[in-house]
Amino acid sequence: MSGRILGLDYGTKTVGVAISDPLLLTAQELETITRDRASKLRHTLVHIKELCDEYQVSTIVLGYPLNMDDSEGFRCEDTIKFKELLEKRVDIPIVLIDERLTTMYADEILEESGVDKKDRKKFIDQIAAAIILQDYLDNHRDK
Repeated sequence: MSGRILGLDYGTKTVGVAISDPLLLTAQELETITRDRASKLRHTLVHIKELCDEYQVSTIVLGYPLNMDDSEGFRCEDTIKFKELLEKRVDIPIVLIDERLTTMYADEILEESGVDKKDRKKFIDQIAAAIILQDYLDNHRDK
């Protein structure tokens, strides 16, 4: 299957978005989709569908927020619900990927880059999405 891979970091009020390059070697931050309330997902789902069409996406990689002890908490339940809603909009495989510590790594990257603490929220979700996607690309290259 050819096409790019879209990486998503799903959160209560934001979804960080990253996209692979055409050769599926690297992940680049794309954007952060925001919404007013956690339950207001229609615009988010429509926008992700538009991105999938625009970038000819063949797979979506969705961060799965397992707890540090490998258990699944309420955030996992919310992520599964989001995945199910997204599957109704796109006819593309959606793969869940362990996303533990990605937000912490993203924050470290922003800090090392000199981004002011008050400005990091603008970028942290899309960088976390790129970390999730890059992990997938690195670990599924020959599969």
